[in-house]
Amino acid sequence: MDLELSGKVALVTGSSRGIGRGIAQALHDEGCQVILNGRDSESLSQSAKLLGARYVVGDFCIPEQARLVVDAARKLSGKIDIVVANVGSGASVPPGTETSEEWGRMLNINLESAVNTISAAREALAQSKGAALCVSSICGLAALGAPIAYSAAKAALNSYVRGISAVLAQDGVRIVGLAPGNVLFPGSTWERKLKADEGAVQRMLEVNVPMRRLGSVQEIANVAAFLCSPKASFITGTVVTVDGGQIKL
Repeated sequence: MDLELSGKVALVTGSSRGIGRGIAQALHDEGCQVILNGRDSESLSQSAKLLGARYVVGDFCIPEQARLVVDAARKLSGKIDIVVANVGSGASVPPGTETSEEWGRMLNINLESAVNTISAAREALAQSKGAALCVSSICGLAALGAPIAYSAAKAALNSYVRGISAVLAQDGVRIVGLAPGNVLFPGSTWERKLKADEGAVQRMLEVNVPMRRLGSVQEIANVAAFLCSPKASFITGTVVTVDGGQIKL
């Protein structure tokens, strides 16, 4: 299927590795001019070379840097049609041991980074009548044993997507959330868990995931590319789950 993305410009935050880089690759393969983003210039440079893309270093957890990155991306490309807010981390403390500082850190990384992204890119997206995608998690949809502060921050992100969609629609801008399930990629939590106890991972999958396997970055990226495309022009304000059937909503 032609997703009608040729010639579009996409800024993908947190795209030096993992799901972010996979989404950037999928958009690039569909004809987008992709601009990568992250905090580490070395890893960004390597990923940019692999994709034949450009990149802008900056931290979207800081509002001022978010605005600077978006401005730089617009100068590089002349416009922004798509923004993917992928900054996030589930690395937190065991449930019940959260401090106020840890709550603030998790909310900053997993919620405020996306809010900063959308706020900084709103004018550019309004000009292009573009689309925004926020990468969330199934941990924001149900209690799955993940760190509480992380899960709560992703739940708040889902609520933000639903709430801000009506505001952005007035400017002709769509926004969608994407909630991946258990995804395997180099350096991921699931790679670490497989190395530690492959049998335990398989047992978890057999009990909790109807498809009985981990997902791939490509499977997430394929859905992301569709949601960002004109083919999804009547989809906004919802969170799409891609998890092999684990969450029943």
